[in-house]
Amino acid sequence: MEQRVFDVPRGLSGNVVGYARVSTRGQSLDLQVDALVAAGAVRVFQEYASGATQARTRWKECLDYLQPGNILVVNDLTRLGRSTADLSDIVTVLGQRGIGFRSLAEPWLDTTSAHGKLIFDMFASLAEYERSRLSERTRAGLAAAKARGRLGGRPRSMTPQKLEAAHQLRSQGKTLKETAGTLSVSVSSLTRALSSKQTVTV
Repeated sequence: MEQRVFDVPRGLSGNVVGYARVSTRGQSLDLQVDALVAAGAVRVFQEYASGATQARTRWKECLDYLQPGNILVVNDLTRLGRSTADLSDIVTVLGQRGIGFRSLAEPWLDTTSAHGKLIFDMFASLAEYERSRLSERTRAGLAAAKARGRLGGRPRSMTPQKLEAAHQLRSQGKTLKETAGTLSVSVSSLTRALSSKQTVTV
């Protein structure tokens, strides 16, 4: 699809730059682009990428293009970030670079106005709360796992039952490879488990 570009000198204070995104090429960007152009965008960066899983090349180009005094406009917040925390980080970085931000679907989020900045501060506070709650849930999960005798990460492949069976198989003269195959574990996992109890001979 041909990009709609409306070039004027970069860095001109007040220039509006648009960013539009859909997840796949089967979707149309026309409605977003039309709305951004109507809002005064002098250039619209158009992206076909999932916000959650794919690298967003056009978004990186948009960030490189933006200059202090510019205003970034999106059709709605879901076009830009994956979560409240993600959006907060993006808008904060833009503000640090002297770049304003507006969302057409969420007119309350307009960092070019005093009211909008106040709302964004509240928005950023919610994002920080979201981060802290996530961190608390992670710590609580690890603590609960530890209390049950399991550390965080992948479940152990060598259970106490398998370890006991491994000792029996080894006492019967089975090799490490044969024992590991019987127990459906890797040789390295078997070796580590046996080494914690006795010296292993192959």
